[in-house]
Amino acid sequence: MARAAIRYAKAVLSLANDQNSAEAVNDDMKLIANTIAENKDLSDMLQSPVISPSIKKSALQAIFKDTNALTGNVIDTLITNKRIDIFGDVASKFNELYATSKGIESGTVTTAIPLTDDLKAKVLAKAKELTGKKVTVENIVDENILGGFILRVGDLQYNASIANQLNKIKREFTLN
Repeated sequence: MARAAIRYAKAVLSLANDQNSAEAVNDDMKLIANTIAENKDLSDMLQSPVISPSIKKSALQAIFKDTNALTGNVIDTLITNKRIDIFGDVASKFNELYATSKGIESGTVTTAIPLTDDLKAKVLAKAKELTGKKVTVENIVDENILGGFILRVGDLQYNASIANQLNKIKREFTLN
């Protein structure tokens, strides 16, 4: 199923680039991926073999009515090809391919408290310094790190947490 989602996503990205609407379609696909991921009823409806394709299409058109015309065509194509069950996967893969095409990496930053705009800017600057690429980050709050942050981008991890620093000190004392 993942290979099919990648093929559809590549085709949509190619069309979106040809029509100079890749950014708008990317915004639509983010909305679609998040909506399907966060709404179990919608996800179940798309997976259900009992619900007719016409009902699925009507529901999706109502939910995502303010999207780009190309996004609407994706819904039509997936319905026609009896692959609407992978719509969420197609949307996610599209977002990944779009980001890659723009040289943007995504990552996570774990902090003890939610990031302020100022701190987010500093973390993004550090991420760009470490990777040499533009990075978007998702903030995960974990009070166990006490302070500082843990930045993960791809295979790279930068741990500037207080908990990590305390563990280093603890290891030094136990070795001596």
